[in-house]
Amino acid sequence: MNGKTVIEKIFQNHSQEEIEPGKIVWINLDVVTARDFAGPNVVKSYRKFYESQKVFDPSRIYFTFDLTVPPKTIQYANNQQICREFAREQGIKVFDVDQGIGTHTLMEHGYVTPGSIVVGTDSHMNILGAFNCFGQGMGDVDITFGYRYGRTWFEVPPTTKVILKGSPEYNYNAKDLTLKILGELQTNRILGNAVEFYGEPIEKLDLAGRITLLSMITEMGGIVGFIAFNENTISEIQAMTGLTELPGEIIADPDANYAEVIEIDVSDMEPMLSVPPYPHNVKKISELDRVKVDFGFIGSCTNGRIEDIETVWNILKGKKIADGVRLAIVPATRKVYQEAMQRGMLNDLFEAGAIISNPGCGGCAQGHIGMTGKNEVMLSTGNRNFPGKQGDGLNYLTSPEIVAYSVLNGYISAEEK
Repeated sequence: MNGKTVIEKIFQNHSQEEIEPGKIVWINLDVVTARDFAGPNVVKSYRKFYESQKVFDPSRIYFTFDLTVPPKTIQYANNQQICREFAREQGIKVFDVDQGIGTHTLMEHGYVTPGSIVVGTDSHMNILGAFNCFGQGMGDVDITFGYRYGRTWFEVPPTTKVILKGSPEYNYNAKDLTLKILGELQTNRILGNAVEFYGEPIEKLDLAGRITLLSMITEMGGIVGFIAFNENTISEIQAMTGLTELPGEIIADPDANYAEVIEIDVSDMEPMLSVPPYPHNVKKISELDRVKVDFGFIGSCTNGRIEDIETVWNILKGKKIADGVRLAIVPATRKVYQEAMQRGMLNDLFEAGAIISNPGCGGCAQGHIGMTGKNEVMLSTGNRNFPGKQGDGLNYLTSPEIVAYSVLNGYISAEEK
């Protein structure tokens, strides 16, 4: 019998059935969550099917409000209140409108640990692979069942092994690497697969960089991604969560069976971006003509950590963004916001001309931090740029560095002019 991949080992530890790719199995859940988007439907379904029965374990169930916080419409306000009332009845913890992005909040509070299984109503739950955890977004009916019984069924996905090779001369960042990989894999190479990433460029990523990469597994068509820990990763997780001891990470067996092994050479990598209308429409900035910028966004589950804000701060402090250009900065969580404030970053960015918003999804939630008008160009550190998502304008995806240089110069740039 072949050895097992990371996801197969995690599933095996949470199931009484033998795990193999393609098999549908029942798995036990460690954490079940719902956010303000779809959360009200979870409550509605729960009341319909289970009435006043108790959830399986209120200490392992959470509501996380992050999409439109504070609510911008009466409907959003009512939806959040529906969740609060249900949470009070059931003894469930609510991470309310002041806490930030749900996945990041769960990580910071230590509710996500290596080898665990966490599901929720967020399509980017697979970002939790950065903690060597299986995170998965699910529909409200599935989450309702998870609230009641603490388990769900899942088809065991095959695993693809992606090995990165080469050493670019350019001092690349995590978003460059992520977009390079996305451009190579597109949306079909790892469709429906779990992914394990290997290679020196991957090993060099800090925890924030790993979060950036794995937050875009969804846009690659994958189920979840995993990166083996190193000493720095463990230290960073301990510092983020306050946990002194962590469960051992899950490592693939040497004889694990992979659906495919893909090698990607990153030697020629340059500053990268996704050109509208799709995330996988990846190009080097050097391939573009001069593109005027109207709006920059720093944030989202992809690039809302303190490291991302610090990058922008180092570029913009003591300077002014170009006339007629807007810049919005949305920290991922309250903890990130607090650190940025205490270190003076937010004041300097405000003086540079930035709009500073409370923690949350920000520019990924349509209209919450502003939208583009027709013919306007937004540069975003988010993970999606589909037409209409952020208004009638054009949305390019790129790194915090590129956003900062571009709002400084007034056009898409990889350095200060």
